[in-house]
Amino acid sequence: MRSAAGRPLRTDLRQAPLMTTVHDVAALSGVSIATVSRTLRAPHRVSEGTRERVLAAVRELDYRPNRAAINLRGGRTGAIALVVPDIANPYFAALTKGAQAAARARGFGLVVVDTTEDAGVERDEVASLRSEIDGMILVSSRLDDGELEQIASWARCVLINRSLPGVPSVTLDEVAAARAAIDHLAGLGHRRIAYVGGPTRSWSEARRWRALRDAADDAHVSVQRIGGHTPDARGGRDAAGAALAQQASAVIAYNDLVALGLLAGWAEAGVRVPRDMSLLGFDDTFVAELSSPPLTSVGADLGAVGEAAVALLLARIDGETTQPVSSPMTLSVRSSTAPVD
Repeated sequence: MRSAAGRPLRTDLRQAPLMTTVHDVAALSGVSIATVSRTLRAPHRVSEGTRERVLAAVRELDYRPNRAAINLRGGRTGAIALVVPDIANPYFAALTKGAQAAARARGFGLVVVDTTEDAGVERDEVASLRSEIDGMILVSSRLDDGELEQIASWARCVLINRSLPGVPSVTLDEVAAARAAIDHLAGLGHRRIAYVGGPTRSWSEARRWRALRDAADDAHVSVQRIGGHTPDARGGRDAAGAALAQQASAVIAYNDLVALGLLAGWAEAGVRVPRDMSLLGFDDTFVAELSSPPLTSVGADLGAVGEAAVALLLARIDGETTQPVSSPMTLSVRSSTAPVD
């Protein structure tokens, strides 16, 4: 008996199965060995049709690259790091899953580091990884530009939700996201909007607030910021009273977790969403569909963001020239926003 790739199959279960090789993947997908390797290491360098055929063959044959042999030949560790502020946040969890799947498919191990939203912890963890990995992805870094530039001088790295000249990055289209949020609320008749902002050191927070102000000006509505809150449900609870004091008819939250905290705080105060207040979140994580009421939110395909960052990093490791990636964001309308009475 033979496999789809023409390899003999063992029928004696007492014998170990033959190991699938890159030759088998090439034969099944109808491409060269070099193309298989290129697809797994730098998928952006092959056509979509070729990439789909190769990855389908990888899944069918359960092909696993021999990481040890590859690393021995290349003088590498075979590991990359993903540094995130808070792994418990569903935003970073979804991004991590995408990065992990992409790294595994390309024969790399992924080391995930949680910095607990602390710049000092991030600084120490990054320094400790220096000789242990081939490169790192820094997500929503809390370090300043000077520190990131210094890291980029000695490590192959990619930034997510941050941009620095000469450093590969994946950013989200905050301008389009802010416009979608403001236009949605303005279309429902809301003219006074409050924004519950996130950490003051957050690069995304600064970009988002600027984009929200510009979008509000264009829509001829007002938006007021209530800032400096932690990016979690506790931060939302802390801001619940201040948000009501703005006399706004709608509130935009820094992320979905902050929105959940606002919902909890308002429920205790007898404020009903969306009857008394419309609420819109950011990130569109899975919790947006589980809240009561389900949360209108703006978000991106976070798994794809993680995959794109891994592809950039592996291209960087291979010495290739890369271009910044901008990920689109879309609005998911649910039950937490409604027209003004």
